[in-house]
Amino acid sequence: MIIIGIDPGYAIVGYGAVRAQSGRYQPLDYGAITTPAGMEFGQRLERIYEETRLLLTRLRPEAMSLERLYFQTNKTTAIGVAEARGVILLAAQQSGVPVFEYTPLQIKQAVTGYGQAKKPQVMEMTRRLLCLREVPKPDDTADALAMAICHGQAAGSDLRRRLLTGSIRTTTGRNPQ
Repeated sequence: MIIIGIDPGYAIVGYGAVRAQSGRYQPLDYGAITTPAGMEFGQRLERIYEETRLLLTRLRPEAMSLERLYFQTNKTTAIGVAEARGVILLAAQQSGVPVFEYTPLQIKQAVTGYGQAKKPQVMEMTRRLLCLREVPKPDDTADALAMAICHGQAAGSDLRRRLLTGSIRTTTGRNPQ
């Protein structure tokens, strides 16, 4: 399964694509989409959308993994990130790529085995799981790869596969998306 993880932002959007197979992860591509600080915000969103569409067309992922959005203390920044996230979700929708969201705790748990792990621990385990010489830079790229690994762990479970294929139902009778 090819999974792309995306760490949304409006200055830097980290991305990382991995092939997940039998509990092993092979990095396929990773990096960052960047927009200059002086660029008009609408143009920044357009660039993020276009670059995301190009990535999805080139890599053909079967799933996109995103961190579930939560508001921090700086609401102005959070709104801009939410808007960037919106164009990323639009690109995924138009490309036919299903999107799966995970909390920071779920990502840390999947990558390190400990939900309260610190960022350097997550980054180092991401490096090790992907057999990379060094932690990818910028940090947004390493975060995106960790999100892809998280989905690989979740999608690789028998329960998750059965939920996604509809062979079992949740207690509400609907399959989670």
